[in-house]
Amino acid sequence: MSENARKTLSVAVVSGKGGVGKTNLALNLGYALHAAGHSLLLMDCDLGLANLDVLLGLSPDKNLQDLLREGVRPRDVVLALEPGGLDILPAASGVPELVEMDEDMQGLLFQRLTDLVGRYHFLVLDLGAGINRTVLSFAQAARHRLVVVTPEPTSLTDGYAVIKVLASQHGVRDFWVVVNQAADAREARQTFKRLDMACKNFLDLELTDLGHVQLDPTVVEAVRNQTPLLKFAPKCQAGRDIFSLAVKIEKYRADSLKELAGTPVLGPLQGIGTD
Repeated sequence: MSENARKTLSVAVVSGKGGVGKTNLALNLGYALHAAGHSLLLMDCDLGLANLDVLLGLSPDKNLQDLLREGVRPRDVVLALEPGGLDILPAASGVPELVEMDEDMQGLLFQRLTDLVGRYHFLVLDLGAGINRTVLSFAQAARHRLVVVTPEPTSLTDGYAVIKVLASQHGVRDFWVVVNQAADAREARQTFKRLDMACKNFLDLELTDLGHVQLDPTVVEAVRNQTPLLKFAPKCQAGRDIFSLAVKIEKYRADSLKELAGTPVLGPLQGIGTD
C-alpha cells in the first residue's frame, strides 16, 4: 500500500485489560466520525473474543478469517452499517490460530486488506485486550494508537504494560489516551496524570490526553438494546463526550492530510514478540 489517495487515517484502539469499554468506544467513535461526514471502516481485530457484531445484533455470514481463504474478496466480508460509508469488517470468536498469527499469515491478511482500507477517510481497528503478537502487530502498523483506560488501578497497570511493550521494544512513541467510565472531569484528569507520570518517569514518553467519557447508565441500556449509543441516545453525557473525542481526531486528520497522502494506511509489519 504505497499510496494513500484518500488520506486514510488508521487508529488502533487498544487496552491492557478487558471490561474498560474499548469496543463500545471504538464503535461509537465510528458513528461520531461518520456523522461528521466521513467514510469509515470499523475493523474488528479482537480475534479471540470478537464482539462488535454482538454489540450491533449482527450475525455475519463471513468474517476476517475468510479473507485468508482463496477466492474471498474483502468486499464479500464487509457489512454496511449505515448509508454513506460506515462499514464493518467482522472478526471470528474462538479461533486460537488467529490470535497468534505468524508473520506470514499477518502479511497475507494485510495484503488482502490493502485495496479495501484505502477507500475510507478513517480506519478504526478494535484490537483485543492485552499484548499478544497480533495485537502488537496491528497496533504498531496503525498510524495512531488510542489507549482506553478507566480509573481502576488494574486498568492503569495493564494500560501501562501495553504502552511499555510498544514503546520500549518496538519504538512506538505516539499514544492518545481516553479515560473511560470516569465519574467526572476531575477524576479523568487525575487518572491520565497518573499514567502519564509513569510513562514520563520510566519510559521517557509523554502521552496525549485525548479526553474522557463520563460514566453514564445510558451506555448499558444501549448495549442491552444492541444499538450504538450514538443512535440510541446521542445527546446523553457519554454521547456528547464521544462526539468531543471525534472532533479532536477529525482535526488531527485535517492537520495531517499532506503527511497521510505520502504514507501507507497500515505500516509494514515487523517481527513482534512479547518477550
